[in-house]
Amino acid sequence: MDVTIEINSVYMLGIGGIGMSALARYFHRRGVAVSGYDKTPSTLTDELIAEGIDIHFEEDISKIPGALSMTVYTPAVPKDNQEYQFLKKANVPFLKRSEVLELLTHEKTTYAVAGTHGKTSTTALAAHLLHQDKKITAFIGGIALNFNSNLVDDEQADIMLVEADEYDRSFLALFPDMAVITAMDADHLDIYGDKRSLIFSFNCFADHIKDGGTLITKRTLLENIQTKTNTITYGIEDEDSDYYARNIRIADGKQYFDIITPQGSIDNIPFEVGGLHNIENAVAAVAMADLAGVKHATIKEQLASYKGVKRRFEYIIRREDCIYIDDYAHHPQEIRACIASIRRIHPHKKICGIFQPHLYSRTRDFADEFARSLEELDHIILLDIYPARELPIKGVTSKMLLEKINNTEKVLLNEEQLLQYLEIIKPELLVTMGAGSIDRLVNVIKKTLNHE
Repeated sequence: MDVTIEINSVYMLGIGGIGMSALARYFHRRGVAVSGYDKTPSTLTDELIAEGIDIHFEEDISKIPGALSMTVYTPAVPKDNQEYQFLKKANVPFLKRSEVLELLTHEKTTYAVAGTHGKTSTTALAAHLLHQDKKITAFIGGIALNFNSNLVDDEQADIMLVEADEYDRSFLALFPDMAVITAMDADHLDIYGDKRSLIFSFNCFADHIKDGGTLITKRTLLENIQTKTNTITYGIEDEDSDYYARNIRIADGKQYFDIITPQGSIDNIPFEVGGLHNIENAVAAVAMADLAGVKHATIKEQLASYKGVKRRFEYIIRREDCIYIDDYAHHPQEIRACIASIRRIHPHKKICGIFQPHLYSRTRDFADEFARSLEELDHIILLDIYPARELPIKGVTSKMLLEKINNTEKVLLNEEQLLQYLEIIKPELLVTMGAGSIDRLVNVIKKTLNHE
């Protein structure tokens, strides 16, 4: 790629995506003229418009500005989109988001976080740990609550921290100095076909780490990773790992734990964010920060002040009579982890879960696994499948999934029925899960539960 491109004007196809919007903010803050298209208005597009970025929501090539430096697109935009077709033939660079990240990180020290689960939280944690002592720019695949943004940006940054997305093999555009792999569970089988191909792609990512660089990964993943790169391991209650958490306990509604590092222990860390999986993510981020030279006292202080990521085990209501948690879980393993975390923190509450399946292909490929994970709820509410970039697949519906669930307390509802149903059943602990449009229901559900 030509890293000498002079960037004055950028057009973004799918600008409202979480990764794309971070790039839009990055360019906009540097005085680049940024504009773009997205299919649907959202909170993110509202924020970008308020920041001065021009966005439209209908396919209209007349609204594409002239004299562009580049077009950035997300693979989620259909290839038959009129603007996609027009811009692909235009005489300007036409780049994926991941290719632009490679362009921006080319001459910077680059840290990357990859994994089928946990990468957003780990990236947000690493950004929070690093930014106190280091000049960083971080692209995060979620809204980090400490920054209230998906971008952490120091214009004099000497470290670029990026979330490395395995979808469409996008992370293979990156060549990091340090990288984390959090998980390699089967996912995106519409792209990879099978788990073996996905694991091969993660191994290719590990091999992209620069000479002298470091891979940080869970010790339990090592059997599936073959790389000559220097490897550091992490885990929970695993003394064979280089970094691990131990003495995990709950008090006063918080988690507390110690982290053992090769340089000594960081003891009695208070952690506001729920879930063992988030402690595991914290250990990975601590390994990255420790290797970057952040002091242990700073690490402990930053972990204590970490607020989490929007839609990652986020408490919307937290009262004795009513708890409402919102989570991005959209894979069976993530659903299991979310429910297990809730039961650990709130062991005496009955859990009512609302799940919106994401993608027809994922629902088809993991239907039985979804059913088994959802059975761990006391009360199950399914919404219709969110299609995202896909067309329907015959026979793949939420009704099909509902029939596979062995639990009498289950129901399939549309969004209009949902609020009335919640008023009737009055759940003591509610969790919403999914990666589609379910996040747009959070505020109205909150109002319903608060009787506003």
